[in-house]
Amino acid sequence: MIKSQQEKAEIFHSLHNNGKLLVLPNIWEPLGAALLEDIGYTAIATASASVALTNGFPDGENIPFKDLLVLLKKITSAVNIPVTADVESGYADNNVQLSENIKRLVDSGIVGINIEDTNKKSKKLYSIEEQCERIRLIKNVSKTAGVSLFINARTDIFLHAAEFNSEEAKMNAVIERGKAYREAGGDCFFPVLLIQENNIKTLLSQLGNPVNIIAFKGIPPLSRLNEMGVARISLGPGILKLAIKKIKETAEKLINYEGLDEVTENDITSDYLKSLVQNKK
Repeated sequence: MIKSQQEKAEIFHSLHNNGKLLVLPNIWEPLGAALLEDIGYTAIATASASVALTNGFPDGENIPFKDLLVLLKKITSAVNIPVTADVESGYADNNVQLSENIKRLVDSGIVGINIEDTNKKSKKLYSIEEQCERIRLIKNVSKTAGVSLFINARTDIFLHAAEFNSEEAKMNAVIERGKAYREAGGDCFFPVLLIQENNIKTLLSQLGNPVNIIAFKGIPPLSRLNEMGVARISLGPGILKLAIKKIKETAEKLINYEGLDEVTENDITSDYLKSLVQNKK
């Protein structure tokens, strides 16, 4: 049965509040989304870096917003499970533009977004008040559109580490923003590059809200994150890097007249790929 966008939104909300770690291996195009659905994943996420790079742009809101919308529509049309999109800081210079962009994003069929607290123009953090206003705006615009858009409120505190004189100061800033974003309407808190287990545990105990961790060297294993009560883990561009690694390794063999069997004996058939994109809405 094909689900409505609001039904998918409700499912996506529930996946962050069922006591189980939600694993999201971020993709960048519709075939990958269909593959993950076929495997049994319950939701799909994009990664801004993967989307940008595979379309010939560096990350950082460099892919045109109109192109992003077209791609998101293709992805949401390829699956019948919730899709959440990494939209960086919203591709907006002001709140009027942000409001319009959120309307267009909802129209693309997505049911969730990552929204960052770095101002892309100034390269500095939005103040807590500014970011909370943006979160409230997103919540209100999506509600008016009839979709309970899931807001994964990202903080870039650890990317601005030079502004803080100690680890304690950084963690205090993270916790302060986490609480503020929750009160403003954020459904999940995403402190990018929060790695150490003791810091993750501190945040979880202080926040009482779903927390998203990104896969990065040094984080606890998935089973441990699940035990700790982390709601969600994103892989960012990790899956893209794995795919490119395999392409690179195979291509390096082929250029030396080796490795042909890896191509001809591949058990991923053309019929399987066709099956992923057939009979979609």
